[in-house]
Amino acid sequence: MLYAKYIKRGLDLLAAAALLIILLPLLVIVWIAVRLCLGSPVLYFSERAGQGGRPFLLAKFRSMTDSKGPDGCLLPDDERLTPFGLFLRRTSLDELPQLVSVLTGSMSMIGPRPLPLRYLSRYSPRQARRLEVLPGLTGWAQIHGRNSLDWPTRLELDVQYVDMLGRWFAPALDLWIALATMVQLAWQAFTGRGIAAPGSATMTEFE
Repeated sequence: MLYAKYIKRGLDLLAAAALLIILLPLLVIVWIAVRLCLGSPVLYFSERAGQGGRPFLLAKFRSMTDSKGPDGCLLPDDERLTPFGLFLRRTSLDELPQLVSVLTGSMSMIGPRPLPLRYLSRYSPRQARRLEVLPGLTGWAQIHGRNSLDWPTRLELDVQYVDMLGRWFAPALDLWIALATMVQLAWQAFTGRGIAAPGSATMTEFE
């Protein structure tokens, strides 16, 4: 479809560039706050699977300390996640550096969230279809519960989005996801719902 192949990428560039310009003062403030509260490095980089399973580096503002136990291993996430880090996650401010990935073409504004490379071999053939499109800052699964969803439901929603992206209503779908995301961000910041799996400080491992 014309939208998925050509127009969507142009809209991604315009949106990411505009947001980076508008949010530049906020990015600077968050950078300084992370540096003061958590030290260096300010950014956390993780290798993720992009379109077609191709690896790329995803950047986030760091929200956890590097505290280690007596054995030299990192402590569990819930022990390293600080109140300031939790604030970053509840407001999704930690995700803002990914706008650069949208500009470079590794990500889209809207699509399945990029997951770790180690998950590639764990997908069923249907679940692997989520890799047919660029990963996104937000997506169909995100507005339906984000990290509060179990893995089968979350991955199925990703595949549903891939299917719908080829339909005539795809532009309206992306617009709806963008608008719903803004509402969800406000609700998430107020309640904290969706930022972690039930009973976990972050997201559980996909097995």
